[in-house]
Amino acid sequence: MHPPEVLTPDVALIGGGPAGLMAAEVLAAAGHAVTVFDAKPSVGRKFLLAGKGGLNLTHSEPFEPFVGRFGDRAPQIESLLRGFDADALRAWAAGLGVETFVGTSGRVFPTDLKAAPLLRAWLHRLRVAGVKFAMRHRWAGWSDTGALRFQTPEGERLVTPRATLLALGGASWPQLGSDGAWVPWLAERGVDVAPLQPANCGFDVGPTTAHPGSPGWSERFATEFAGQPVKPVALATEGFAARPGEFVITATGIEGSLVYAASRALRDAIATTGSATLHLDLLPQLTPERVLAEVKHPRGSRSLSSHLKSRLHLGPLKFGLLHELLTREQMLDAPTLAAALKHLPLTLHAPRPVAEAISTAGGVRFEALTDGLMLQAAPGVFVAGEMLDWEAPTGGYLLTASMASGRAAAHGMAAWLARSNAPLPATLG
Repeated sequence: MHPPEVLTPDVALIGGGPAGLMAAEVLAAAGHAVTVFDAKPSVGRKFLLAGKGGLNLTHSEPFEPFVGRFGDRAPQIESLLRGFDADALRAWAAGLGVETFVGTSGRVFPTDLKAAPLLRAWLHRLRVAGVKFAMRHRWAGWSDTGALRFQTPEGERLVTPRATLLALGGASWPQLGSDGAWVPWLAERGVDVAPLQPANCGFDVGPTTAHPGSPGWSERFATEFAGQPVKPVALATEGFAARPGEFVITATGIEGSLVYAASRALRDAIATTGSATLHLDLLPQLTPERVLAEVKHPRGSRSLSSHLKSRLHLGPLKFGLLHELLTREQMLDAPTLAAALKHLPLTLHAPRPVAEAISTAGGVRFEALTDGLMLQAAPGVFVAGEMLDWEAPTGGYLLTASMASGRAAAHGMAAWLARSNAPLPATLG
């Protein structure tokens, strides 16, 4: 049996997502021989998936509120964004021939809304700069001698670079390569890793009035309404101020933009107390006084659903929610029903699994890193992207911060290499 082939690139970047590719761009421009390793046949797969509904590159809001979206990690993220913020990202895209525009929500998109043209232009620039790509190379930790181990179709390969960047993503969308397999390998090296959790995720509902025996919607409600959006609506929960928007009914609970925005508060409440209760304003355009007056208006021989549709334009889905969450007595009591229309409690039982989430919370804690994003427990090994311990709502925040972290890590690697007396190894061909 032949021993595994040993490769010695100058710099090994593991993970071909936005953070890894941005680091490759910076390091190649500085004259380093760079190889990007990725487990899949091509790079940028999650990036392309994100662009299916229109690539949300970043957000146009001012710097301070932008940074504030990262919560407890805002101080660490601020230092990254000082080097590459939303305006810098838009200028970078323009340099690739991709112009951008600001949507009505403040989100920033390419003018054609597509991810593929930007990725193609980016990869072309990287190849022209000399960046090499090693596809179908799945990282499998370190060997006993400290070499990087890769599983490939041709067997195991060992790589001994001067510096390594880990940009492997979190644990969401594992089918695209981000499966969190790296957690135990870093933990074995003494790296402090916060547990990976779902972020920007959906939730399963707890027992309802219509389905009291176990968590979940009643079969009738789930069959009729799963996949349908609830709008207009406002949502509030402890730690998350009331916000208008929309969400979607699923077979087991709720998901969608408004739920994602509140997901951190909801997930943390479930972790602390076993459940989380949110409150829905089903008629955010109307005052409580107006709602009460319309509910109390004589309905004659009309059914309650017809009455609410006529007086309040309440559709079947919102009426179905009332039936799921209120008793018959509450439905027939006008003041109680009117109050519920403006403040309907919904208890959530659990977040959906991290593999279904849009992004991942947790990861390598910043306290385990130097200012240059190098692991204190593993000199020469740097970390960037969603592997870091942060989370933020959807809206381009995570993509911007991932790319900013890739640039910051690249600068950290370049500085570390400049201090190193080790000779440059041969470039991987």
